[in-house]
Amino acid sequence: MKLGSKIHLYSSVLFTVLLVIANATVYTVFSKMMLERELDKLAAETKQAAASLRQADQPAATTELLRAYVPLDGMLQWVPEVENGSAILVTSASETDLSSHTAVYSAEQTQKQLKIEDKSYSFVSIPIIGANGDVANVQATASLEELMELLQILRLVLVSVSAAVLVPVLISSGLLGRIVMRPISAMTRTMRQITRSGQFMRLKQEGRSRDELVEMGETFNEMIGLLEESFMRQEQFVSNASHELKTPITIIESYASLLKRRLRDRPELLEESIEAIHSEAVRMKGLTEQLLLLAMSRSEWKIEREPLDLLPFAEQAAAFFRSAYGREIHVVLQGNDSVTVITDQDKLKQVLFILLDNARKYSNDRIEIELGRSDKDSYLRVKDHGVGIPAEELSKVFERFYRVDKSRSRDQEPVGGTGLGLSLGKELADAIGVKLVLESIQGKGTTATIRIP
Repeated sequence: MKLGSKIHLYSSVLFTVLLVIANATVYTVFSKMMLERELDKLAAETKQAAASLRQADQPAATTELLRAYVPLDGMLQWVPEVENGSAILVTSASETDLSSHTAVYSAEQTQKQLKIEDKSYSFVSIPIIGANGDVANVQATASLEELMELLQILRLVLVSVSAAVLVPVLISSGLLGRIVMRPISAMTRTMRQITRSGQFMRLKQEGRSRDELVEMGETFNEMIGLLEESFMRQEQFVSNASHELKTPITIIESYASLLKRRLRDRPELLEESIEAIHSEAVRMKGLTEQLLLLAMSRSEWKIEREPLDLLPFAEQAAAFFRSAYGREIHVVLQGNDSVTVITDQDKLKQVLFILLDNARKYSNDRIEIELGRSDKDSYLRVKDHGVGIPAEELSKVFERFYRVDKSRSRDQEPVGGTGLGLSLGKELADAIGVKLVLESIQGKGTTATIRIP
């Protein structure tokens, strides 16, 4: 059975059961209250009759009093305690058959419902002591047929109302099943379309409600987004790896083959070949690390933000590049106050190293790291005085494998990059919530700014 049918069936059965219980409770409480009301009313009338009968000392007077107080649809009788005593009774015109009912003396006051010949009666018995000292019961019996007819009408009303209510209940439970199943069915259709077409699709969210069904649809879309991102990153990784690793592998293979064939005849090739192989292996290692990082989803980058003083951070980075590349790098603090930010230190260091490495590759003059505050943000700037970037190329530098200086082929010059550095730096900056901005004048140099909120 489908889930929508189950919801329809279970909700209908549940509501029907609840409706039956509610109606049964209403009927039971109402009938009990009405019966108690009739018994209390008859008891009050019987007590009034008993008060008058206490004063009667002759059977004739007793009979007259019984006739005066007899219920309209019932019987009133005097029942002596002694077995041989004569009972006196009076019935209404409509209940003469009650006279054949055997009277039984009761020492305690009693009020209850009786069933006589399939008819319902209320019965009250009150013990009294007559004027002549005789002990007897004043017993009253009254018909409950009007009450029974009223209760029968109530049963018919409750059944009719229940039947009338169940029709919209069945319809509404079916609609409820459809409403609940609509996003689930849409999700199923979307997954089938994804399976058939191989294209990632998302659910169309309709309405402004924020119930669990809408949250489920949003969660599904988020999951599809993550899957799509992961799939695209895998495709990019395979494409990028096959594209970029081909050249260094070809160079390494060529030099290895050259050494294998010509090393004995030309030993001077050894140093050149080893240097080329080593250089390409190092470049391929760095390229592989960048490709693997770009292939990872941002959710796997484990961003950890903590307070960071930018001055010692920048000086440490400058010292590393001075030592590794022998370049002149100056750190300049704008203003007298220390600059402390909340960010992920490792990811920020990767971004700064990418900018410094670009500045090192494309300039021979000094490099400056400038830091300070501007408005509400802090900033790190890497300035070089190199070849610069043409204005028309500036918007493309964050694209993967895009290199501005086409004349600098990485197969010819050691400074040639992979075109992945700035792309990776942009993604890292976005991941930690900082902004990366490039400004450049061709022939004068480039300024790369990291703006940290």
